[in-house]
Amino acid sequence: MQDNGFLSEEQKMVRDMVRDFCEREIAPQASEIDEGRFPAEVVKGMGELGLMGLTVPDAYGGGGADPVSMALATEEVAAACPSTSAIFAAHNSLVCEPVYRFGSEGQKEKYLYGLADGSCIGAFALTEPGAGSDAASLTTSAVREGDAYRINGVKRFITSGKQAGLCLLFAVTDRAMRHKGLSAFLVPSEAVGFEVVRSEEKMGMHGCSISELRFDAVELPEANRMGDEGQGFELAMRILDSGRIIVAAQGLGFARACLDASVAYARERETFGVPIKDHQPVAWKLADMAVRVHGARLLTLKAARLKEAGAPYSAESAIAKVFATDAAQRNAEEGVQLHGGNGYMREYPVERFYRASKVTQIYEGTNEILRQVIAKHLLN
Repeated sequence: MQDNGFLSEEQKMVRDMVRDFCEREIAPQASEIDEGRFPAEVVKGMGELGLMGLTVPDAYGGGGADPVSMALATEEVAAACPSTSAIFAAHNSLVCEPVYRFGSEGQKEKYLYGLADGSCIGAFALTEPGAGSDAASLTTSAVREGDAYRINGVKRFITSGKQAGLCLLFAVTDRAMRHKGLSAFLVPSEAVGFEVVRSEEKMGMHGCSISELRFDAVELPEANRMGDEGQGFELAMRILDSGRIIVAAQGLGFARACLDASVAYARERETFGVPIKDHQPVAWKLADMAVRVHGARLLTLKAARLKEAGAPYSAESAIAKVFATDAAQRNAEEGVQLHGGNGYMREYPVERFYRASKVTQIYEGTNEILRQVIAKHLLN
C-alpha cells in the first residue's frame, strides 16, 4: 500500500528507481552484509546513481532531489538492508547536505563532489564518551593558533567512522560560553593525529561500523571551520532536526519490511489445517502493524514536506522520529512473534530487523529526549 496520490511524478520516479536498485543489488546480500561486511560495492553503485548526494544540486555532482524524495529513498534502502540504510542515511543527512547548506563555497568545491559520488564517506562526529544528547557537555577542544586550530579529543559511536574520508566534527572553542562556545569543523581522515581507535561490537547493523575516533593535536586551517566560531551548537541542532526526518524514514522502512515479511509468512504457514492468516489473532496483529506503517509514513512525509516548503519542522521531525522508530521496534517484535520459532532464526529477515530497530530509538536524540522536545513545543 503506497501513497501515490500524495507524490509528484518525479518523487515516484526516485522511489521506484531506488526500490529497483535495492531489490536487485542490496536485498539479496542483506544477510551477508549483516554478518559484518561493509557493502563497498553497494555504496559505489549508489554513488553512480546519484544517491550518495541525493539532495545536493547536480552542479556539485549530486542528485538534486527534494526532502520528500530523500525520505522515500531512505525508506526503500532501510526496507532492504538495515546496515546499508545507516551508512546511506548518516552520510546524506548528517554530512553531505550540511556541507551544501552551511559550508563555504571553498568547502563545497573541495568536498562535495567526492561526498556526492560516494568516493568519500562522511561521518558526523558529535557524541563523546561523556556526552550524548547533552551537547553542551562536550570536551573535545579546538584551540586557535593564529589562522589555524589545534583539535584534541575523543568521539564515540560515530557511524561509518572506520570508513570515513571526512568528519564533520564539533569541538569547544570557548568553554566559558558552554553550548554557545561550540564550533564545527571539517576534518579529513588523512589529517595527522586523526585515529580510528576501535569499532564497537553491537547488537545489529553489523555491516555498518560504529567507531571511536581520537583527535590528537590535529591541526586544521581556519578554512576548515564550518560556519562562524561559536555557531556549532546551532548548526548541530539544525542538522539533527533535519536528520530526524531521515531516521523516521529509516524506522518506516524497517516497520514496512517486517509487515511485508509477516504478511507473506502468514499466507504460507499453516496450523490446524489452515493458513495462519485465517486465525483472528494473527489477522489483527497484521492490521495493527499496517496501522503503524501508515501512521509513520504520513508523519514522515509531513515533516519532509514542511522542510521542502521552508516552514518550521522541528516539532514535526521529532514527532515523526518518535512514532516511526517506536513503530519499527514494535513491528519487529510482533513480526518475530508471528513467525514463532522461525522468527528467532537468522534465516528470516524479521530477526535482523528486530536487532536493528532498537538503535533507531536511541540515535539522533533518544526518544525520551525527543518527547521533551515535543512537550517544549506544546507548552511554549
